[in-house]
Amino acid sequence: MGYPVLSTVIFLPVIGALLLLIIPRDNERAIKGVSLLFTLVTFLAALPLFFNFDRTSKAMQFVEVFEWIPAWDIKYYLGVDGISVLFVLLSALLGPLCVLISWDAIKDKVKEFYIALLLIEAAMIGVFCSLDFFLFYIFWEAMLIPMYLIIGVWGGPRRVYSAIKFFLYTLAGSVLMLVGIIVLYFNGGHTFDILALMSQKYPYKLQLILFWAFFAAFAVKVPMWPLHTWLPDAHTEAPTAGSVILAGVLIKMGAYGFLRFSLPLFPEAVKAMAPLMMVLSVIAIIYGGLICLVQTDLKRLIAYSSVSHMGFVTLGIFALNQQGLEGGILQMINHGIVTGALFLLVGIIYERSHSREISHYSGVATVLPVYAGFFMLFTLASIGLPGLNGFIGEFLIILGGFRASMLAGALAATGIIIGAAYMLWLYQRVFFQEVKPEISGYKDMNLREIIILLPLVILVLWIGLYPNTFLSFMHESVKDLIIKLNP
Repeated sequence: MGYPVLSTVIFLPVIGALLLLIIPRDNERAIKGVSLLFTLVTFLAALPLFFNFDRTSKAMQFVEVFEWIPAWDIKYYLGVDGISVLFVLLSALLGPLCVLISWDAIKDKVKEFYIALLLIEAAMIGVFCSLDFFLFYIFWEAMLIPMYLIIGVWGGPRRVYSAIKFFLYTLAGSVLMLVGIIVLYFNGGHTFDILALMSQKYPYKLQLILFWAFFAAFAVKVPMWPLHTWLPDAHTEAPTAGSVILAGVLIKMGAYGFLRFSLPLFPEAVKAMAPLMMVLSVIAIIYGGLICLVQTDLKRLIAYSSVSHMGFVTLGIFALNQQGLEGGILQMINHGIVTGALFLLVGIIYERSHSREISHYSGVATVLPVYAGFFMLFTLASIGLPGLNGFIGEFLIILGGFRASMLAGALAATGIIIGAAYMLWLYQRVFFQEVKPEISGYKDMNLREIIILLPLVILVLWIGLYPNTFLSFMHESVKDLIIKLNP
């Protein structure tokens, strides 16, 4: 590229956050404008990754490497491959959407909110680009503080409880991962270089211990059943932008961790533990779906649907075959798009009603027809309607699941039926039936709200109708990952 594109994408939001520090806090228009400008420029700076990525190569691309702390062989080492590049693009896309959805919703401590938003974007992109464990861990932990603040300061009535629960769950898992990283350092030639550590073979017992150390961090982040209980609380209390970041990117990092680290570093342990991981995944799919059927809160229902959808993702990953792995990666992107959009839509109607209770609504389609159309599209994408993006990911995962275990594939397929039941029942209760008097005066979506959702609509249709654009990024990297699993 001729310039450090990954560093540019990571540090543009940081520069934006630093610039916000010198803007007077009462100048909210300038604060919002600068935040939107830097998130948009960050997205534009990330686009060369899409257009210049060599899809025929399994190697890391756009690599940047500099000596950082030579005494410990710590490097500033960045690069992306077919597994990580799409997550960088998704993170960059959601940045400006989060700024726009918060435009009128955030009224207190506006300056601090946008600083936190910019910093968390930088940390998320850094996680997906890091090829040095020390650097990766810094970015991984750096996400905690701004997200803790976003939930704890700008969240709902139980925001402090939810923020502390999120922080403790995530930190506990991360500490165990840190221990695992240190053990890897001493057993892998005294280096934090991730690619160098992947090139070595470790004894089976050590692999097993390290697998569980890393599992602690990744399973909490996914979140896998039964470590999922922080997610509904965090989603319910977080402001809309916080929920979009959580659903769109943050919970993908756990599944990404399994793909990037657990599978290539601990192949024998992964193969031994794969049946257990598939069992946990199937439980998450069915349990998450059934819990959705009894929810009375819009955000809580979508939060539990994430537990079910991420169960599909981990099922695909631990199927350990081409279809399952590619389906899992694509479904992470799909889930980020669709669930992010659903949280945006909940935020849009919450600004009008200040209620998330499903029983508060009825007949919304009559009063807000444009809003109802957007919600229907993303509802159908969520349940995997052919022609929309949710279908191809779930199809590949179930195909991979059947190849690994007929029983797991069959049970996972029931999750699609449950998913259709809770989403269509939600739509029927909220949008149809008689119009309630308290919603009769609501205004339909404005231009800003339509602009926020249009990029996600395009992606839903693009991936649904021509998924090969995105699958082609990951083919070679996934093949290489399978070779590492079965040398």
